[in-house]
Order: sequence, then structure tokens, then C-alpha cells
Amino acid sequence: MTPYRAPYPVPGVIWASLPFPTLLIDQAGTILEVNPAAETFLNTSQKALRGQPVFDRLAIEAPMEEALARVRANQSPLNINDVDVTSGERPPLQCTVHLAPMHDNPGIVMLILSPRELADRLGRSMGAKTAARSAIGMAEMLAHEIKNPLAGISGAAQLLSMNLTPEDQELTDLIVEETRRIVKLLEQVEQFGNIRPPDRKPVNIHDALDRARKSALVGFAAHMTITEDYDPSLPPTFADSDQLMQVFLNLIKNAAEACRDGGTIRLHTFYDLSLRLRRKDGVSGALPLNVEIIDDGPGIKPEIAANIFEPFVSGRENGTGLGLALVSKIITDHEGWITVDSVPGRTVFRVSLPMAPREKKKESR
Repeated sequence: MTPYRAPYPVPGVIWASLPFPTLLIDQAGTILEVNPAAETFLNTSQKALRGQPVFDRLAIEAPMEEALARVRANQSPLNINDVDVTSGERPPLQCTVHLAPMHDNPGIVMLILSPRELADRLGRSMGAKTAARSAIGMAEMLAHEIKNPLAGISGAAQLLSMNLTPEDQELTDLIVEETRRIVKLLEQVEQFGNIRPPDRKPVNIHDALDRARKSALVGFAAHMTITEDYDPSLPPTFADSDQLMQVFLNLIKNAAEACRDGGTIRLHTFYDLSLRLRRKDGVSGALPLNVEIIDDGPGIKPEIAANIFEPFVSGRENGTGLGLALVSKIITDHEGWITVDSVPGRTVFRVSLPMAPREKKKESR
């Protein structure tokens, strides 16, 4: 069994596995220990943080000295909900602050930061995955049951139109147009349900973005200006290159369709270690590779923003609401995150992805 570490005994495996930034604070308000998530949040190593005054490193919009005193005096946990927290090097992040005394040493308090954004994103991701399963089941049930009769209806309407007056032909043309629209919707549902598991390999994010950009500019985004703001030092991600290109293509298409009168789409990549995700195997993994697709369109309607990644939720008239749901499903299959931040004049879709694992060097004999 791994021995406990000094200066305060915390089991190493449990401590390192905590997904939220966690610090141990002594009676004098200095930092005794930080877990890896806190190192990432503060962008500073544990060695540099030990012995530092905690509130020189963390700015929390709450009466923290009073809260710490209450926890020590009552020897009971205390939660402070929805407060702004920053390390000084990043924008404020709304968090729930958890304080708990260490019962075998009453003067030491454990401080845990639970970012609200992360909890919201997790909830949206789980909701999107549940909705995705429903859409898959519906695709299997409806595809053959509906598409074949629709083909017959469309064919019959076209035959009828041959012997009708121009006024009546408008009605048959409407029937044909609507049946084609429904067939297209069903084909998208089938595509959503039949997407294969990703064949993941090391992929250069900028290559996938460039393929999507070139394809968009000769098609649906011909009326847009697309600019690039890349971090050329980004390492490869671990992804299916075709599916990743599909993600970027769908996001660029979504931005272009939001800006019908033209505008600018900015493709921005950067490295940020602040987000970690617990994988299926229980190990917490970083998602440092970030891609943002930014447009200057009217923004997403507030009433649908929280559910924008769920199937059949669309902000456009006659939109199927499957493009972003497909994007969310692919990113989830790649153990990544996708979020959106939208106000009138600026919408940002951010995709966060893991790095490709390092290849083990073959030992020379």
C-alpha cells in the first residue's frame, strides 16, 4: 500500500483522483497540500504553492475568513454556493465552495472548489447522450416504416400534377416538397443512429480544420470570411480524422447559416490545462487542446441555449436540430467536451480534446 504523504496524511491515490481543485489550509491560512486538479486550476506546481497564503493565490467573492472560523469552531462542513472564484490569471468562474474540517486535526480545513460550469456541462452531456439513444431507437423504428410510404406519396403527387391546372399544381408541388423534406430529415436521423465508433489515431487538429474550412468556403460558407488564429505548437489529438473533420464542418455550417447576410467566422486554437474529465476507466484525464468556432451572428435564442446539443432542438426555421446533436455525440465518443457561449453578436462553440498518447520508444538491443 502506498504510504501517506507529509506534511498531512492523505492517501495518494484518492487525493490525486479528486476531480475538483482541493486544498488543505492550516490555522494560519497557508496552503499545506493541493491536489493535481488544484495545480491545474492555479497553473502552479504543488511545490510552489506549499506555504503560500491561500488568499494570495485564490480570490473568492465571499467572507472566507469568517467561513473558515465557523468550520473550525463548529467542526462541521460548510458550503458556499454560486460565488466567483479566480486565481488572478483567469476570468472569474462561478463555483460552489465546500469547506470541511479534518477531524483528526481540527485546525486544518479542506477547501474544495466545484465549478458550476463543469457541473452544468456534465449535466448537459449526460442529457445529450440520453437523447441520442432515444434518437437512435427512433431511427431504427421509423426509417423503413415512413420512407417507403413517403416515396409513394411523392410519386403519386407528381403523376397527379400532369393533369392539373397551374393553381392545383401548386398543391401537388407542396406535397412533393414536404415529402422530400421529411425524407431528408429521416436520412439525417439514420446517419445520427448509424455513426460508427471512432477509429482513433494521432491527428493534427489544424489539418482537420483546414479540410473543413476549404470545403465550407466552396459551398455553404461562400458568403462568409473565415479567419484563422492558430497555436502552431499544439500537439496531436487522439481522434478519428474523418469524424473530427465532420465536427468542424458542422460547426462552421451552423455559424454560416446563422449569418445569412455574411460575416466573419474565426477559427481559434489554444492550449489550456484547466479542464479535466474522468474517463470511462475512472482515470481523470486532461483536455488541453481547444478549438473555438466564433461567429458574429445574432446569437442563440436564450430559451434553447441550454438544450442546443439535444436532437431536434434548432434555432432555425425548418432546421432539423440534428447537426449539433451529432457533433455532441462524436465529441463524447472521443472523450472530449463541447460547450457554447452565445450573446447577440458573438457565439463561441468550444471543443476540448485530449492529447494523443505518447508512443513508447522501442528499446534497442
